[in-house]
Amino acid sequence: MKIGRVAATVVATIQVPALDGRRLLLVDLLDLEGRATGKDLIAVDAVGAGAGETVLVLDEGNGARQVLSAPQAPLRAVVVGIVDAIELGRPAG
Repeated sequence: MKIGRVAATVVATIQVPALDGRRLLLVDLLDLEGRATGKDLIAVDAVGAGAGETVLVLDEGNGARQVLSAPQAPLRAVVVGIVDAIELGRPAG
């Protein structure tokens, strides 16, 4: 799983039937401090995320297809959660 921030919606007028009716999101990947890593990906939205929201991304093709119940779909990444907060467990001292 990866953490990212939704940068935009991707519009594709022609796509495979397995993706019809599904939103595609451009997600900027973040490090543990919440800073952009300079890497991004396109993920199918399964939770209704919007621009600017921090999200959890499952970036593993087979798992993504299972989440969407689309075993033959040509996809790799899916947004599976919207993050409310991140708390890093740091040792005291």
